[in-house]
Amino acid sequence: MKCLVAILVCVTLAEGIIKVPLHRHKSMRQALRDKGIVLPRQDPGLKYRPRELASADMYINNYADTTYYGAISIGTPPQSFQVLFDTGSSNLWVDSVYCNTQACNTHRKFNPQQSSTYTAKQQSFYLPYGAGSLNGVFGYDNVNVGGIEITNQEIGLSTNEPGENFVVAPFDGILGLAYPSISAGGQTPVMDSMMADNLLNADIFAFYLSRNEQQGSVLSFGEVDNNLFKGQIYWTPVASETYWEISVQGFQINGQETGWCSQGCQSVVDTGTSTLTAPQQYLGDILQAIGAQENQYGEYMVDCSQINNMPTFSFVINGVSFPLPPSAYIIQQNQNGYQYCSVGITPTYLPSSNGQPMWIFGDVFLREYYSVYDRANNQLGFAMAV
Repeated sequence: MKCLVAILVCVTLAEGIIKVPLHRHKSMRQALRDKGIVLPRQDPGLKYRPRELASADMYINNYADTTYYGAISIGTPPQSFQVLFDTGSSNLWVDSVYCNTQACNTHRKFNPQQSSTYTAKQQSFYLPYGAGSLNGVFGYDNVNVGGIEITNQEIGLSTNEPGENFVVAPFDGILGLAYPSISAGGQTPVMDSMMADNLLNADIFAFYLSRNEQQGSVLSFGEVDNNLFKGQIYWTPVASETYWEISVQGFQINGQETGWCSQGCQSVVDTGTSTLTAPQQYLGDILQAIGAQENQYGEYMVDCSQINNMPTFSFVINGVSFPLPPSAYIIQQNQNGYQYCSVGITPTYLPSSNGQPMWIFGDVFLREYYSVYDRANNQLGFAMAV
């Protein structure tokens, strides 16, 4: 096991932190189910399939369960949008007046003709999305994120959004925060524009995803917020400058090492994925340890009264153990006065980029741990969230 790496974070200057409040909403899957529509589950790992980076195709396969969104504005004068801040992709796109489908018409739409700073670009893109899809065009305009003004940022504007999925989507677009190497169409990611223009005190951003249903979550740029975590930040290097991918050396059940990652595992840390995603060859053992049963919707259900008797799972990352108690991975919900409990763990059938078993640390993990994304040193830090 690698030796422990811990860094004590100094007190930060409040004015150095740029904060974007995030709000939690009902997911697309929940909204569709309320309408009697069952959305088939897809492998979350499909999002990370290798693809031709020179093309303008963007693949979005796992946003049906996402719930955290924040505001940005585009143009002069500014037009405001709710977007998903996604560490699992790199492009920025929003709905636009070029699109007149029902899905577009249920969202705020960017109007380039009402912005004096917009410049068109003769390049289109296509985003397959499960049963739906999205077409669009690229352009340039000013983008404001938490008060940070980025001039001449390349943006994607939707021109066609068919299907039921986008109609109930609670977001108007997606702002990717992964590395530029996976940016479709060669688009410069927003974070890279901030770095190039020296708009941040430090080239980092951090997520705090609150357990509160409606408020308290925040994305910060330029500094960490010491009020949102306790103890130390533990750092681990980025394994691949594509997604925020890190190495995992161990997986434990109630403190007992399983040996599943004895030859190495990888994990993508992804705010655009709601669940903890496990390699499919291990999911059966995990569900057996929990005592879960699959229902008609493909969800894994448990007896709510047995949560305290369920195991704690732990990941060993760069010599440090990060436990996930059952309160983290069991999702408790109420519908029509009835409480039910599901397991926030789903399978992926795809290996990581180097062929090792792949995990995805989505919101289930990130609600437990404050996460810091350090582009300057290509490392990722975790600390216990308050």
